[in-house]
Amino acid sequence: MRERIWAPLLLLLPLLLPPPLWGGPPDSPRRELELEPGPLQPFDLLYASGAAAYYSGDYLQAVRDLEAALRSHRRLREIRTRCARHCAARHPLAPLGEGPGAELPLFRSLLGRARCYRSCETQRLGGPASRHRVSEDVRSDFQRRVPYNYLQRAYIKLNQLEKAVEAAHTFFVANPEHMEMQQNIENYRATAGVEALQLVDREAKPHLESYNAGVKHYEADDFELAIRHFEQALREYFVEDIECRTLCEGPQRYEEYEYLGYKTGLYEAIADHYMQVLVCQHECVRELATRPGRLSPIENFLPLHYDYLQFAYYRVGEYVKALECAKAYLLCHPDDEDVLDNVDYYESLLDDSIDPASIEAREDLTMFVKRHKLESELIKSAAEGLGFSYTEPNYWIRYGGRQDENRVPSGVNVEGAEVHGLSMGKKLSPKIDRDLREGGPLLYENITFVYNSEQLNGTQRVLLDNVLSEEQCRELHSVATGIMLVGDGYRGKTSPHTPNEKFEGATVLKALKSGYEGRVPLKSARLFYDISEKARRIVESYFMLNSTLYFSYTHMVCRTALSGQQDRRNDLSHPIHADNCLLDPEANECWKEPPAYTFRDYSALLYMNDDFEGGEFIFTEMDAKTVTASIKPKCGRMISFSSGGENPHGVKAVTKGKRCAVALWFTLDPLYRELERIQADEVIAILDQEQQGKHELNINPKDEL
Repeated sequence: MRERIWAPLLLLLPLLLPPPLWGGPPDSPRRELELEPGPLQPFDLLYASGAAAYYSGDYLQAVRDLEAALRSHRRLREIRTRCARHCAARHPLAPLGEGPGAELPLFRSLLGRARCYRSCETQRLGGPASRHRVSEDVRSDFQRRVPYNYLQRAYIKLNQLEKAVEAAHTFFVANPEHMEMQQNIENYRATAGVEALQLVDREAKPHLESYNAGVKHYEADDFELAIRHFEQALREYFVEDIECRTLCEGPQRYEEYEYLGYKTGLYEAIADHYMQVLVCQHECVRELATRPGRLSPIENFLPLHYDYLQFAYYRVGEYVKALECAKAYLLCHPDDEDVLDNVDYYESLLDDSIDPASIEAREDLTMFVKRHKLESELIKSAAEGLGFSYTEPNYWIRYGGRQDENRVPSGVNVEGAEVHGLSMGKKLSPKIDRDLREGGPLLYENITFVYNSEQLNGTQRVLLDNVLSEEQCRELHSVATGIMLVGDGYRGKTSPHTPNEKFEGATVLKALKSGYEGRVPLKSARLFYDISEKARRIVESYFMLNSTLYFSYTHMVCRTALSGQQDRRNDLSHPIHADNCLLDPEANECWKEPPAYTFRDYSALLYMNDDFEGGEFIFTEMDAKTVTASIKPKCGRMISFSSGGENPHGVKAVTKGKRCAVALWFTLDPLYRELERIQADEVIAILDQEQQGKHELNINPKDEL
């Protein structure tokens, strides 16, 4: 076991050293925060003090403490980064030797680095680092920028409108589903009498700002400035990458992998921790590309720099650099026919003295991709030996290339581009690839038609009542009480969408199993199965589908408002999203790519009760804030709709009581049929045979579960 664990560790350790500043240093050094006198105050205590002052009406003190908490949080991150890089440089990791005690030089360098890091932190923080350990709740609040929500309200009370707008916008960037905040910003603008009041994101990442500036100049055909900003964005990106990877070297907390070093040997414990560090570092590419609060096509963010640059350099006549950037882009998207064509064309423009084969991909991205691939191989090979599961995301998925309509920027003569050989491939927006029809028969008596798509202000939507009877609602609610588990369907998370509600769930197969075990009446468990099949048939018929609709996932779910956490609540029970694509409110797009459930075609929600407050189901525009329809759940009511970007939706906060429903997702592709549903079908078939008494069964259905 020792050799098996140390083999990947030997490759892993050099990767923990800070990588070089690819692309050179930034044009201007990062300004260090002003030091406040005395030891650095823990940001969680300042945050708690600021919130308490806000609720007591002392808004001036609230602003002081909350601003100090934000400064302390930024300063702590900076200190940890600087100390880690300083100590890594002073104490490089020694290689393993041979023979007895071969590992001692490595351990000596590790101990030296740890001693250096602790000393550096203590000196810069003005006290022990343990004072700055915070709870996951506080960590989550700062990640979601909650302190800025308090700040914008406090600044308004102090009549400091400009600062209130800054705080409100900073919060809204990370929480675009927060409709109240959007309204606040518009109200502040109206109050100031300045419609175009500048919106400042105080937590904006420098590399994203430079990138956005580059895109702006690119689209204006100002290629010299575009190049300057894109190159600046790359330098800042790689600096941020170093910082992200350095911060990963601290304690690790993985939800799906419990640290078990104390139960194993020394080598396994060290390898265990370092693999967690490496996974964290490996996923920095995702963190750095994510704009807070939006699900965007983040995976193609870094290669897009080179996609823009290859054409910008071409337009200013620097063909070698254009070729280097095009080849760099192909490292991530080797089958991109547009850029492959451009490579051939750039090579034809080179001087006869230059060998095209001698022009290689940009070194900065070459080194980045090489390291990324090595990390990926190492994580996969070590996962089995160390006993944890890891699914490698496809970080380089293409979502349609640059944001210009063509593969050349707007304003360039199309005929000239064709003459010069540059590809003109179009970017396609997601769309439904089937006929849009509705109004088919509802199949069952007593079902009441309420609204169609037009009346619900959308596409492929229907609202029905009396799909369940009052008695069936009561029976299903009773089943839910007996079989639901907290966090079921949400990877065990008690509050997956909001900390103010508890989520419980159960599948059809779990219900049938509970029926066999006698924990709920088998008849009631069977009802869950039957009503979900009823809903499937209604959806298939109403939308006049000419092929079979299959279950993709079936889930009974209840969400309960947590007492003591409903005051001044302004979040959603379920943020605005689409069911089969990644909603990008800023771009008004929905990207039908993994990790979205791209195979889902239709969705339905069948409600079981109405004895709660809040919890309205809402449709919005693709901006995730303009509500187009709001539906109050009640017993027997069903809303169904197509699962794509044409139907963004969410759930308003449940502020009192428990809201229960059966959530159903369907697919037209039999390859994506729900496995548990297939097993449940088999159990139901056995039940039917037992009831009919036609066959003598030689199998215990309980064993099949």
